[in-house]
Amino acid sequence: MSKRVLIGMSGGIDSTVAALLLLQQGYELVGATFRTFDVCLDADLANTKGCCFEDSILEAQRLARTLGIEHHILDFRPTFQKYVIDNFVREYAAGRTPNPCVMCNSHIKWGKLLEAADQFNCDFVATGHYAQIAEHRGHMYLRNAVDTIKDQTYFLWMLTEDNLKRTIFPLGGLTKTQVRQIAFEHGFVELSKKAESQDICFIPNNDYRTFLAQQGINSSPGNYIDASGNILGQHCGFCHYTIGQRKGLGIALGAPKHVTRIDPLTNTVTLGDHDDLLTQQVTAHKIRIRDVEWLTESPQVTARIRYKSPAVPASINFSSNELTLNFEQPVWGVTPGQSLVIYKDELLVGGGIIL
Repeated sequence: MSKRVLIGMSGGIDSTVAALLLLQQGYELVGATFRTFDVCLDADLANTKGCCFEDSILEAQRLARTLGIEHHILDFRPTFQKYVIDNFVREYAAGRTPNPCVMCNSHIKWGKLLEAADQFNCDFVATGHYAQIAEHRGHMYLRNAVDTIKDQTYFLWMLTEDNLKRTIFPLGGLTKTQVRQIAFEHGFVELSKKAESQDICFIPNNDYRTFLAQQGINSSPGNYIDASGNILGQHCGFCHYTIGQRKGLGIALGAPKHVTRIDPLTNTVTLGDHDDLLTQQVTAHKIRIRDVEWLTESPQVTARIRYKSPAVPASINFSSNELTLNFEQPVWGVTPGQSLVIYKDELLVGGGIIL
């Protein structure tokens, strides 16, 4: 079996430690860092963070040199624009809240990275994601990472079996604390103490409104309404809100209110109470299910409606190209455009985009 691996390097601690561990295991590594977009010239670069900014790319290059491995900067900008940025803008314009990391993992970190692996004669790819791979009933599955807080399987649900057959996750069996310790012990002291960014990489300062306006999406003011259609006030454009949002609404109603519905056709944003966002049934489309027969025979699963939400017990039903989950207890803040990710026995068995 070939020991040549193409590893995605972001300039951060996780991909660096992943590379270090693979080298210790005897793999021949080729490092790859992606150029996925160009930062707007008027962005406040001092406050921008992410794996795709120039300083991160240069840091990845330096770290690869320190580890003594071959390194390449790969220009994926057209593909990233098409599948990640354009999708992000299109979804917000439709009143939905997308998850760009899911699209990036599917089309860039595996789609384009696997193409590059073929180019560099690598049989496998590796990343610093916190996830594991397991086999069950003749299928390859993502399995939850040992570190339940850092587990990133939610963002990887679109990966195919063919993707997993060529993937190595060196950090899946480690905690973040252990990863930091490994970095420290091998001389990467500053890296071991580096804070993580939770921002979307291509949006400087996490300023969605400015970014969407730069992309030509700047919806006009419209009405806040209640569930009965009564006008409560004016919002500054429906695409600037997401389901469940409570802060930054710019309206005082005497009690906290949440966004419960966004209608781009009427340019209205519905406000309601916390409990108005509780539901026990969720439907998703664009689904990917590994083993339909298994889930049909045994429909009891757990599922997450967002990255940080706990996995809640549910039963699954299929109809045409959609699936419906009936949760045993209400879940809060189901958001169209986000991913519904389904687990069974710690295995990620499928997912879809919430309708």
